[in-house]
Amino acid sequence: MSKYNVAVLGPIPRDHITTHHGEVIEKYGCATHTAIGLSKLLGGDGTVFPVSHVRKKDEAAIKEILTEYPNINVDHITSDQDQGDVISLKFVDQNNRLERQTGFMNPIIPKDVEHLLHCDVFVCVPITDYEVPLETLKYIKENSNGTIIFDAHGPTNTVTVTGDRLIKFWVDRDQWLPYIDVLKMNLEESKCCWFEKEYPPESLVHINDENTEHLPDFAEHALNRGIKSLIVTLDSKGGAVYYKKDGAVQEEIVKSIRVENVVDTTGCGDSFAGGLGFGLLENPADYTKAAKYANALGAQRTQGRDFSVFKSKKETDKMILENYGDI
Repeated sequence: MSKYNVAVLGPIPRDHITTHHGEVIEKYGCATHTAIGLSKLLGGDGTVFPVSHVRKKDEAAIKEILTEYPNINVDHITSDQDQGDVISLKFVDQNNRLERQTGFMNPIIPKDVEHLLHCDVFVCVPITDYEVPLETLKYIKENSNGTIIFDAHGPTNTVTVTGDRLIKFWVDRDQWLPYIDVLKMNLEESKCCWFEKEYPPESLVHINDENTEHLPDFAEHALNRGIKSLIVTLDSKGGAVYYKKDGAVQEEIVKSIRVENVVDTTGCGDSFAGGLGFGLLENPADYTKAAKYANALGAQRTQGRDFSVFKSKKETDKMILENYGDI
């Protein structure tokens, strides 16, 4: 029996990527990054259970990729409804991209995780607002002691009838917070989560600026409504980690791990989420340590186009020690 068990909930889209260098890459993305990054860190100490719905024509190829890793169990990847995400990504620079979605995974519902309630951690990495519904988080929270990590990328993104992927306010945010332990997002998404009750008609939300003044207020709001930690990635500046200690909100900035040559940033957020999941296995309340593993996996993801970029725990620990001085 595995020492640790981790479930990864999210789509495995067929990605068509044009990098900021003009190179074209086609591969399976999202939850594959999370699962494989976790797999490499866990080694013989744990099992990863990806939970996803895919197209029938993709199922065999996806499972072939994942079964190369002996500690990944693919039994919960299904194609019964023959629906899966299909995504086109065109990077305009290293961090910003235009997105279109032309295929849609059917949502992950409670029945999909009913045999995984023994898992120590549930890493939820939706990329669009319908993929991991609130009812599924409620079911896990009510029936499992596992830590729930949730990526706000899902509820802050939607897709139009023309296939355009657009960001949106997470207006029903407070209905979700009691069922999430660790809420992870980037700075842009945080501005979709912290909004005014009403805006003047001429007002515009400056979603792309680097202003972080709203984060302490948002963190206090979220921590008072059920989450245990808010973690906001700040690109090259690292990540802001919020949690409560003795009733007071704490803020720590965990610097990023710098890399020399960025090849492909697709999947960095999904990899980051996997690092959080691993970091919280042995120390469920050490959010700073978890952020270091998250930064390490995010940095590893940038270093190539395939999954060989992910390192073992020994190699990753060395990377963290060199950058932070401790783990």
